Amino acid sequence: MEDAISRSSLDSSSTGDEYVLVNADPKLRITGDINDLNSEIGGENLIRSKQSMEKTMSDSLVDKDIGHVIPSSQSVDVLSTNISANNGTDGTTTAAGSVSLPTTPTGDCIVFHGVTYLGCATVNAPRSEVEIYRNMAVLNEQSQGDIPIVLSVPATADGTVRLMEPGTDTEISSYKIHRILFCARGPVESNEKRCFAFTFSHGDSADSAIFQCHVFRCDLPEAVAKILYCFANTFRRVPKNRSSNTKPLPESNHDFVFTVNVEIREEDGKGGYTLCPRDKNVFKLRCNLDKKIAITVQQSGSKELKIERCFGLLVSPGRNVKHGDMTLIEKTSMGYAGEDGIYSITGHWDPTESSFAVLNTETPRDTRVFMTVAIDLVIIGIQEPVRFAMETKAKIFSQTERFWYFMSKPHTELFHVKLKQVEGSNGDMIHEVVSVTSQTELDRKKAGMTLPLGQTKYVCSDIQTPQEGPDEESDGDEPLLSGSGVVSKEITDENILEAWKDVLKRWHQNLVQKPKQTHQLARKGIPEALRGEVWQLLSGCQTTSELLEAYRILITKDSPCENVIQRDINRTFPAHEFFKENGGIGQESLFKICKAYSVYDEEIGYCQGQSFLAAALLLHMPEEQAFSVLVKIMFDYGLRDFFRNDFSVLHLHFYQLERLLQDQLPDVFDHFMEMNLEAHMYASQWFLTLFTAKFPLFMVFHILDIFLSEGRNFIFNVALALLKVSRKDLLALDFEGVLKYFRVQLPKRFRTEEATKEFMQTAVGCKVNARKLKKYEKEYLSIKEQEMQQEDPIERLEKENKRLMEVYIRLEQENDDMAHELVESKLNLSKKLDTSQDLSEALTRELMQTKKKLVETEEEKQRLDLESQQVKEMCRRELERLETDNGRNTAIIADYKQICSQLSERLEKQQTASRKELEAIRSNVKSCDRCSTMFDSDGKVQVPEPKIDPLSINPRIMDLERQVRDLELELAQTKLALVEAECKSQELTHQLNSAVSEIQASKNTWFTKTLNSIKEVATTQKKDGSKELQRNNSITKE
Repeated sequence: MEDAISRSSLDSSSTGDEYVLVNADPKLRITGDINDLNSEIGGENLIRSKQSMEKTMSDSLVDKDIGHVIPSSQSVDVLSTNISANNGTDGTTTAAGSVSLPTTPTGDCIVFHGVTYLGCATVNAPRSEVEIYRNMAVLNEQSQGDIPIVLSVPATADGTVRLMEPGTDTEISSYKIHRILFCARGPVESNEKRCFAFTFSHGDSADSAIFQCHVFRCDLPEAVAKILYCFANTFRRVPKNRSSNTKPLPESNHDFVFTVNVEIREEDGKGGYTLCPRDKNVFKLRCNLDKKIAITVQQSGSKELKIERCFGLLVSPGRNVKHGDMTLIEKTSMGYAGEDGIYSITGHWDPTESSFAVLNTETPRDTRVFMTVAIDLVIIGIQEPVRFAMETKAKIFSQTERFWYFMSKPHTELFHVKLKQVEGSNGDMIHEVVSVTSQTELDRKKAGMTLPLGQTKYVCSDIQTPQEGPDEESDGDEPLLSGSGVVSKEITDENILEAWKDVLKRWHQNLVQKPKQTHQLARKGIPEALRGEVWQLLSGCQTTSELLEAYRILITKDSPCENVIQRDINRTFPAHEFFKENGGIGQESLFKICKAYSVYDEEIGYCQGQSFLAAALLLHMPEEQAFSVLVKIMFDYGLRDFFRNDFSVLHLHFYQLERLLQDQLPDVFDHFMEMNLEAHMYASQWFLTLFTAKFPLFMVFHILDIFLSEGRNFIFNVALALLKVSRKDLLALDFEGVLKYFRVQLPKRFRTEEATKEFMQTAVGCKVNARKLKKYEKEYLSIKEQEMQQEDPIERLEKENKRLMEVYIRLEQENDDMAHELVESKLNLSKKLDTSQDLSEALTRELMQTKKKLVETEEEKQRLDLESQQVKEMCRRELERLETDNGRNTAIIADYKQICSQLSERLEKQQTASRKELEAIRSNVKSCDRCSTMFDSDGKVQVPEPKIDPLSINPRIMDLERQVRDLELELAQTKLALVEAECKSQELTHQLNSAVSEIQASKNTWFTKTLNSIKEVATTQKKDGSKELQRNNSITKE
């Protein structure tokens, strides 16, 4: 039977430290600790039987240590217990009756009775405890065909585990010990506490192997510990005759080198995968996108090891990751890609899994994360799998990030595998892994580093970057490393700084014309803080931006010179901190500049020595500007002529230097001629690198200051100055001594800035006449012409033909490239034309719509203008009417005011006359004795109440009077309510007008405002007129 869930646990077991080995030496893994088994067995009173058996078996058995195996916390090493120190703890004693105790009938095996065979299940992870426990529980609960057996466990690792029928000892089944991979017992607190199981490998090869889990149950729980203990002892022992017949093998270690390349691709959203960019040795990954990892393995060397299969492809965040902490990903393909011996493995990586959370989370700015990719390879002839673990850096971006530049080269690592030849179990000679070391680890050890702190970007086995050069102050035989010397940015002479400030101010105002003081100031040396800006101005890079744009395109293209550039990068300025780190920012930038120039100048490409000049420029300016200045030096200053036409221009300069040396230093020239020392033997590096390769940096920078200011002929000044200051030393040395002097002692003479300044004064003072150089050039050309005439015509024609063929091939290549570019340009133009046509049609449609809207807008404008005129006319008429009404109302109000004033005067006169008359009447009444009683002391009239005769009162008249009074009172109340209602109505009207005005605030046009104001004025005037009229009427009535 096959447990379907067994397949799901394959990943968990394969990511651990244990590996399945088929047809190899016994390497058994048993769960638990041997001390637990000893404690269980030691609780029984079986010490005497065990001691006798150990004594019997010790004559024919010896202990054997396990071979090379990847360590595990539960491996067989735990079982390597000293038997002599644990006497009395082995449960190998004879049984009685049906008790499940061991007996030893033949002396070479241990027999257990009372054991039941429950069955087997096919598994894919033979070393997974989870699978074994599951199969154990299933078979213990569901198995209906239990078979009682007698279990025979061999005493040595060469034996066979046999299942026999009780009573007849007929063999039912047998299992070779070396094919048993794993043993486990059931949990003590479960129903399987009486069960145990082991996994067995069927098949002759790794590809055809089938793993089965065989489950057993004992009648007594104590017997489980004894059986497992016997298995443990069996795997620790090898027969004496086997060990004694084994001849000692010579210690012969074999070294093999494997090159492993890693590429990562991401889903592009179109059903495909695009290459993940790499910048400065860092993979640029995006979140939440499925990825594919492609790994190629290629062996280099005379003896080839065949890779049988890839056992696992694993990924993990971090570095120095333990084997068991890595996560297995799904392999999609593996095998040899062709006949070139390259083994390819590809796998699918889902970064959204929880174990990859670090690699699926955006990293903050200027930070990186480490990741480790590993493969486990089964190699024919090696008894255990070999793991290659590659550590690299990664930066995680958002899912929508776009990259404009990426490096197409994969991440590369070299692995040095050291193997030892041993004898296998069947007598064949196989290899055992002694060590697996990466080139990065070797480089760190050479640099004095003990921890694997980084990853090497440029791997080259034959070029080693010196990490610690000789002391700069030492006068030994070690040459001075390029990039030595510290250049200070401090300026002691303020006058020079002020002079450069004035020069730069005038220069920036007119970039075409160079100020006159520039040459003189450059000879004294440009201040370090201004060098980057001044070098760009001297070379003419400030007037053009085409090279800056070209650089961004060139770095995305491939160059055929990349391998040569990689080899030179590690040797460029190794003494400078900016370029010292392998794969660091400095080396990465320098690589891109050299690569871009090799693509830009296809005729020259890349020549050895260009990296030194590019590095000197890169120390003062960014990549784009450094590339622009390098192009200007190569083209405008003619440095690229040294590399053209078989270095003919370079040899011309050598001849000119020798002629100058003959004129100015004849003794040195004669000494060199006696030794047959030619100029190219010591001056090649000077001319090709502009003295940047060996001399201290402050001297290199000062030479570049004057070179950029005065041109290529200044190289002769520096070369003559070097020969002049070394004259005495050169005359005292022989051929080898002179060459060593130029290589070692001469650069060390200028380790101080004072010595450099003195030397530069000498170089500036050397006289190099342009006319003499022209004369020497004519001499050189005439000599070459004579040599050509003396040369065999056939050979000369053959050389000329060869040169022309090279030119022809180069021109053909250029023609093909230009044709290819032309085709691409036509295709691009066609695409752009189609796009432009589509855009033109869209714009035409948009124009028509705009015109239509314009016509509609003009019609609307005319309609609004007409309405506006009508409204204005209406407003004018209304204003005239209102003005007329206003004038009439004003005249009426004036008349009312006049009438009211007249009435007031009359009223006052009548009141005065009435008061006088009243006073006269009051005085007359007071004078009468009878009538004076009608007035009180205050002068008020006291009228006695009239006596009414009830008989004379008419009841109907009284009722009518009462009704009149009630009606008058009701009329007064009604008038009062009417006044209050009118007031309230006015207030509500005012609120209504305010609300309407607020609602129509956004729609308030001048027309609406005018009408509202007119209405308000009219209403106000009407109200004022009516109120004034009412007041006048009331006054008139009074």
